[in-house]
Amino acid sequence: MSFTTEPSRWPDVWLAATARGTTICGDFLAATALALALQGSGAGGLAVSGLLLAATLPLVVLAPLTGRLADRVDSRTLLVTVGLAQAVICTLLAVAEHPVLVVGLVALLACGLAVTQPCLAALLPAMVRPADLPRASAISQNAVSLGALGGPVLAGLLVGQFGTRVPLLLDAVTYLALVVAGLLLRTRRGGRRPAAAGPAGGGSPANQADPSGTGMGWRLRRDPLMLVMVASTAVVIAAIGGINVIEVFFIRETLHGSATTYGLVGAAWMAGMLPGSWIAARLARRFDHDGALIRGVLVTLAMCSLLVLLAATVPTAGLLVPLWLVAGAANGGENVFANLLTSRRVPEAMRGRAYASYGAAVQGGSMAGYLIGGALLTVVPPRPLIAAAGVAGLVVVLAFVPVVARAVRRPVPDEVLRHPQAAGTDAGLATSGRPAEPEPEAGDTVGSWLSASHARGSGTSSS
Repeated sequence: MSFTTEPSRWPDVWLAATARGTTICGDFLAATALALALQGSGAGGLAVSGLLLAATLPLVVLAPLTGRLADRVDSRTLLVTVGLAQAVICTLLAVAEHPVLVVGLVALLACGLAVTQPCLAALLPAMVRPADLPRASAISQNAVSLGALGGPVLAGLLVGQFGTRVPLLLDAVTYLALVVAGLLLRTRRGGRRPAAAGPAGGGSPANQADPSGTGMGWRLRRDPLMLVMVASTAVVIAAIGGINVIEVFFIRETLHGSATTYGLVGAAWMAGMLPGSWIAARLARRFDHDGALIRGVLVTLAMCSLLVLLAATVPTAGLLVPLWLVAGAANGGENVFANLLTSRRVPEAMRGRAYASYGAAVQGGSMAGYLIGGALLTVVPPRPLIAAAGVAGLVVVLAFVPVVARAVRRPVPDEVLRHPQAAGTDAGLATSGRPAEPEPEAGDTVGSWLSASHARGSGTSSS
């Protein structure tokens, strides 16, 4: 499984989680501010979806490159360099006025996210033992949720007082948290470091967990459970992702809510992710079979879709708060289940690429949702569009139920049984059953803003 065999490094877990939560708070602050600014200036759904697409496209297009960077370049180098670059870009965004320049800077910020997202996601399993990963995942997810919880509320308060410049400057400051984390984290991966150094010395996990350093035996298309998880999540997000474009118009124009109400409703989803993550972490500790994790992903996606459908029936914006709390809990649970499944089944040397590929599939689904939602909003009122999104999500989940059942029953390929090392360090990573524990003799190993990874209902692991 390629986790550390040393005691779990909880200080690193908390440091990384704090850095992520801080940057996510700034990201949501800026994202909400820009969405309100566009709506307030009279821009339509296509303008909002266009900005969302600019922040999402790099995560899809650059995934093959950024995933390899996360696996091959020292994580400290990536976090420090990219964090500084993002702080500079966001500072420029705060003073930019021309729409084309704003879109271009947003796209550059997304390029940085495409690097740091798989880098941080792949670091988490390297910090803890397998038994501690559910708790570590919940801590990381809760940090993201807390950051996202405060961002929209702050935006709702600050935009009315100061406009968009102050929120964007605050976002620039939060990127420095990535720099601090990169410098202080003892756990490192990627790059070339002596294998004998072990976790405390930052030894190369690729060299320890996989002598070739490539994890070449693992492929997404050969792993039925991972393939189903990626496909089902991406398609459901394509179905319901349009709410991120529609919601501001639904709350502000259909329900006549204030900017502060819009921020509070957005925060409700993130608040729900807090208990959802811990509940999922407790449940996941009892899941001996990976099939239980993929079923958990499907159930939580269905819950998100159902709550979106119910949201179309509310007469006032305030009633969205309890619905979004429950939907957020489901979203938080899905993130934990997806993160654990990826960590269990993907060899250490390939985890950066696996997280990048998963993120790219989800971002692609989000892009489709943005385009569909923005286009339909020009001819259809927000309320029926939200209802249609919820129905579409439920239909997709139902369609994937038999696909998941077949994937769980699918036997292990003969070549994996004959050559266990072809699946990475552990043949259990390529099966649909319970992952095998790390071999005792393997030695110590270390293992959007405005983007769909930050948007409500994204279903991603928020890396």
